Amino acid sequence: MKTDIVIIGGGAIGAAVAYFLKWTDASVSVTVIERDPTYNLASTPRASGGVRRLFSLPENIALSNYSIPFFDDFAETMAVDGVQADIGLKKNGYLFIVPPSSRDMLKQNFEIETSMGCNVVWLEPDEIKHKFPSMNVSDLGSAVYSPDDGWLDPHSVLMGFRKKARSLGADFIADEVVGFDRTATSVAKVKLKSGAEIKADHFVNAAGAWAKDICAMLGFKVPIEPLRRFEHYFETEEPIEPLPYLKDPERLAFRPEGRGYSGGVPTLAEPRGYNFEVDHDYFENVVWPALAHRFPQFEKTKCKNTLPGLYDQNDFDGNVIIGPGADGLSNFHMLAGFSGHGLMHAPGCGLAMTEFLLKGRYETIDLSRLGWQRLLDDKPLPERGII
Repeated sequence: MKTDIVIIGGGAIGAAVAYFLKWTDASVSVTVIERDPTYNLASTPRASGGVRRLFSLPENIALSNYSIPFFDDFAETMAVDGVQADIGLKKNGYLFIVPPSSRDMLKQNFEIETSMGCNVVWLEPDEIKHKFPSMNVSDLGSAVYSPDDGWLDPHSVLMGFRKKARSLGADFIADEVVGFDRTATSVAKVKLKSGAEIKADHFVNAAGAWAKDICAMLGFKVPIEPLRRFEHYFETEEPIEPLPYLKDPERLAFRPEGRGYSGGVPTLAEPRGYNFEVDHDYFENVVWPALAHRFPQFEKTKCKNTLPGLYDQNDFDGNVIIGPGADGLSNFHMLAGFSGHGLMHAPGCGLAMTEFLLKGRYETIDLSRLGWQRLLDDKPLPERGII
């Protein structure tokens, strides 16, 4: 087989790239390789679905500023044969809360967000309490609230991108990458488990938590590791006022979901690896104390379900690696290492990757600082504060 562009990984990121490529240039041939089209263990359907502008890195804010309005129009944009793609977008806001020791950090982030046109509101502890009366604010120094942000259904986003990309002519094949043919500076073809081989002009590694395995087949390492996280669904007997998506400095992150709430406390201390086992004590030992401390109503909460999933954790700096150059390869493009930000930035990164593949440069959002060169230069670009 011969195609213009091979995308390895058919999750939200890979499907978004396929969509934007075909939307931008219908003549480009695009082949997406996804080993499990049921997405049984894929990261996208197991994500929390949060979409926010609350970042410190200008590139991440710019990605959100593009992606969130894109999600506003997603249902209509991704319609196929008149059927719209409802993604359950809820704009109930996002709230970052911090202790007094982190006020200056949050203020710096707030000023960057404001300078980039984000609708964000600074809240003092008494203002937090007035807006959310149930919250314990005794140990808080400040908060930033973004009323235009919220959450959506991850699986519906994935299916929306996938169906639309296919309707535009992208080819999704169910197979598994097992090897490559490469030279010192380029990749010639990809080899599949079925025995098929595909030649292409460009290859995109959008394999998420499995991205390091793809790189290993080419003979080099990346600092991207699978990191297990839990998404818990829990309910409480005590009523609480309507809440936004809330994040605190101890990594507690949760939002309303149906009759209850969905969220958890991801930890970087989790051993890296492809682990989908459920730790049934984690909610009681880690999540419940954090919830009960912040909201007394959660003293009586019950965890109804726990879903394990994987971050494609970039242990270098926690941000995506995008573009060519890995191990000197000019036509092999990284698009992984989102560390939990992938779904919300799928539209922005899909467009950016498309621009680079078709035009050789970023036009809408300059993501050049997030390329492979920063690893070679040992210059990490981490988020400041809550990630």
